[in-house]
Amino acid sequence: MSSNNNPRQVKLDAAVAGPLFMLAAALLFTVLNLLIKMLGPEYTIWHIGFFRFFGGVLVLVLVFARYGNPYRGHNTRLLIIRGCTGSAAFLSLITAIRLLPISTAMVIFYAFPAFSAVFSYLIYGERISKAEIGCITIVIVGIGILFDFRLEGVFFGQLMALVGAAFAGLTVTLIKTLREKNGPVIIYLYFCTMGTLITLPRFALVPLLPASSVEWAMVLGIVFSSITAQLLMNQGFFYCRGWEGGVFMSSEVVFTAFVGIAFLGDPASWNFWIGGLLIFGSAVALNRFKANHAKREKRRATEPAESPLSRG
Repeated sequence: MSSNNNPRQVKLDAAVAGPLFMLAAALLFTVLNLLIKMLGPEYTIWHIGFFRFFGGVLVLVLVFARYGNPYRGHNTRLLIIRGCTGSAAFLSLITAIRLLPISTAMVIFYAFPAFSAVFSYLIYGERISKAEIGCITIVIVGIGILFDFRLEGVFFGQLMALVGAAFAGLTVTLIKTLREKNGPVIIYLYFCTMGTLITLPRFALVPLLPASSVEWAMVLGIVFSSITAQLLMNQGFFYCRGWEGGVFMSSEVVFTAFVGIAFLGDPASWNFWIGGLLIFGSAVALNRFKANHAKREKRRATEPAESPLSRG
């Protein structure tokens, strides 16, 4: 009896754990976005970035240094490049969040699956299907609606959100190679380390430490919400497929938009709703199309081994 129950229990746990880990990560990333938005104007992107990156390095080194050199990984050059692109994505997103309504910044940023599809073609030669091209086109239209088709007003904030999406798309693409021989912790450690090196010079020019218990709580919240969210997301991918994880993580846009509109007074114009739905829907569809493409490639690779002739 017990042997029959165990497999069912494992399947049930996987079906529940995957969405729970991903949704918890999305909620914590929403908390991170909110803290970045609410931190006082005296904190520049370099201060916020340094706190996040250096805090991440400290925590990861303290926890994992006992097991040996935490920086020992495969393809160090690519780890460094990925750390730089990921840092550029985060700093661009901080800039956008500080300049734009938080909901608008996140919707534009979540155009990154479209950039990921383009970079996958440019770097790995992965074919882009007509359906994926259609999704990318819809993303571009959605961005145009969000921009209100005018290059004025808060254009710099919109541009930085788009630049962040481009760097995030490149970062996600590079992870495809890195995760073959590197665990998520070392990839994240190099990300935090490169971010620390990039932000340290500007932070050192105008050093700033939290001046009150509330500010300390917010800064520590930025550090620990980002680390916990990252680890929860990585764990979630053990329980669900890539496209499923991407769809669940896209809920960050919904959570952030709700917080921004309900609590921060973000405007909810027709541009936001129509453009946001086009970008969000296309991002979800792109994740699904890429997953179906991966399944087809896997089937093609295994078909000869499964044919009757190969067995004979």
